[in-house]
Amino acid sequence: MKKLPDSALNPLLKLDNQLCFSVYALSRLITKAYQPLLENLDVTYPQYLVLLLLWEHEELTVKQLGEHLLLNSGTLTPLLKRMEQRQWLSRRRDARDERSVVVALTPAGRALQAQAAHIPVRLAEKMQLTEPEMAGLRTQLRQLMTLLS
Repeated sequence: MKKLPDSALNPLLKLDNQLCFSVYALSRLITKAYQPLLENLDVTYPQYLVLLLLWEHEELTVKQLGEHLLLNSGTLTPLLKRMEQRQWLSRRRDARDERSVVVALTPAGRALQAQAAHIPVRLAEKMQLTEPEMAGLRTQLRQLMTLLS
């Protein structure tokens, strides 16, 4: 394939000028940075995200988890089954609505919280960001997510 001269290429169509690629690449790199921190807990990154929500809320429905994580139940269900097999959480039908499944922490899942307490600090250190810088970046990203949702 013949390469066009730079002068013929629309700068808006260059990969380096795409915000989406920078966000995509950064997401992959951040997930990769979490891996060694999560290996000590024997937890995957998606499992960590579920645990973060359950540590905060104690129990949520599958639908609520999906809304927070922007995942559908088809993606969440196998993940939750594996976590239930590890005895980190339990799943049960909601007594008020049999169609709804409630996910709750078990004592083993709760115990992981203390072991994970260092993870956000280590990640911030790796990214060489102060807490105010992290907070500002989170705010900007949430604003973009709100605009796009």
